[in-house]
Amino acid sequence: MASDRLQFHEMGLDDRLLKALADLGWAQPTLIQEKAIPFSLDGKDIVARARTGSGKTAAYAVPMIQRILTSKQTVREQAVRALILVPTKELGQQVQAMVRQLTAFCARDVRVADISGKADLSAQRPILMEKPDVVVGTPSRVLAHLTAQNMVLRSSLEMLVIDEADLIFSFGFESDLKSLLCHLPKIYQAFLMSATLNEDVQALKALVLHNPVTLKLQGSQLPDSNQLQQYSVQCEEEDKFLLVYTLLKLSLVRGKTLLFVNAVDRCYRLKLFLEQFSIPACVLNSELPVHSRCHIITQFNQGFYDYIIATDEQVLANPSAPPKVDGGAGQKKRKRKTAGKGEGGKDKEYGVSRGIDFQNVSNVINFDLPTSVESYIHRVGRTARADNPGTALTFVSHTELPLLADIQDALTGDNSDCALKPYGFKMEEIEGFRYRCRDAMRSVTKQAVKEARLKEIKRELLNSEKLQTYFEDNPRDLQLLRHDRDLHPAVIKPHLKNVPEYLIPSALKGLANPFSGRKKRWRPGKAAPAGVVRNNLKHQHRGRNPLKTFRVTDRKGKGGASKAAQS
Repeated sequence: MASDRLQFHEMGLDDRLLKALADLGWAQPTLIQEKAIPFSLDGKDIVARARTGSGKTAAYAVPMIQRILTSKQTVREQAVRALILVPTKELGQQVQAMVRQLTAFCARDVRVADISGKADLSAQRPILMEKPDVVVGTPSRVLAHLTAQNMVLRSSLEMLVIDEADLIFSFGFESDLKSLLCHLPKIYQAFLMSATLNEDVQALKALVLHNPVTLKLQGSQLPDSNQLQQYSVQCEEEDKFLLVYTLLKLSLVRGKTLLFVNAVDRCYRLKLFLEQFSIPACVLNSELPVHSRCHIITQFNQGFYDYIIATDEQVLANPSAPPKVDGGAGQKKRKRKTAGKGEGGKDKEYGVSRGIDFQNVSNVINFDLPTSVESYIHRVGRTARADNPGTALTFVSHTELPLLADIQDALTGDNSDCALKPYGFKMEEIEGFRYRCRDAMRSVTKQAVKEARLKEIKRELLNSEKLQTYFEDNPRDLQLLRHDRDLHPAVIKPHLKNVPEYLIPSALKGLANPFSGRKKRWRPGKAAPAGVVRNNLKHQHRGRNPLKTFRVTDRKGKGGASKAAQS
């Protein structure tokens, strides 16, 4: 029962910290926070496994801030007391924002600095010379500053946090981390926070922890079917585009949605395809500047966009592999230019399926099947966070069926209630849209994708400069900068924008206005069209967004799956 759970005010926290927690609207701690904070305040090392969206960041940030506040009551000397290591720049900015929210009423006593960005070391040196209480950064960035003696931790560090610990080694930070540990004192309190406890985490545990408390708080890495509905649908390449067009254009998928693809080219191909039908979407990949990526995520969380097409790229599977370079005179110059980047100039410290706090995501669509079970879990973990419901839909081609079976086996073994269910969509019902999709796909040529990719990078580089300079002094103007503008270099055919009524399957009529794209309202007391009863009207206020948007009632009043959505 909730009344039996430990509350924030019972943990002996500073009043300023309690006030910040109240301002955030956190009535009571999550399970990971309830268990981890008391152990942390007792000085214990902690390794914690809890699924994404469970509040892991606050689970270490709250006791860290409390310890700094307590320490400053007796020791007035300013020093770096806490170091938070993260695998990606985006997560670094997110952690810094969370710490600043928690220190809203004690900002003079607890200062935080994020050095995970790609600014020059000399530009970040003045920040570190002021000795902020908390430093956030990637292992490579922190090591660079320690080597340059911009920061000294051997005598002052009291706490070390490794967030998303299972990604630290897989992102190629193993050697950096081992070198970094040589610059730390012999005694400090350590936290390892992760969604999984794999071999890498066990190796880290042996390196940095001393007699730790291990918290495994969820048997399943994903919520059960009452909170997260998972579906898979078998479809080939052309059918993927046909189905995603139908789901988005007819509003069968509602709310904020993440669409995952496996490569940057796929990202832009899908965006250009949706542009043909006037469906705006942002792209998010490792080629974009970090300032733009973080701004896209922020505006998505604020409700500026409904759709983000994100890459979960194969280059991240082995980021430590040396990039391919040709010999010759230009080799040194090329190496210098791509420092900190992966192959093709991609940012190796980019990761969108993990750690990033996408808020209130209603749906995750795996347009391309993830390449591993772990990647599937972390993609789908972007929705159904905390107590919010969510839906995940995965497109699977016939060649990917063995990998789908592996994912299903892993989910079933973890929790039988988490298994994927087949999404029985009758493709023949939407066959009338196929000629439109083919027409749009003909416009999305390789050259169009190449030009759009170049155009987006140039635009976001300009945006990134603006974000870094002008918008620091003019924060209100930042809202005017949008990232979902059209990229297509060719003229978009205007007839594709609207959906003629005759093309909409009879089972779907009444759900959307085909000319305005707006949903028709059905009011209580008014007869539902064609015997169709909307079942998600009552769920919209709860944030629910199931893919099955309506039901057909039989004579006994029992609900059945929609004709179009159930085969």
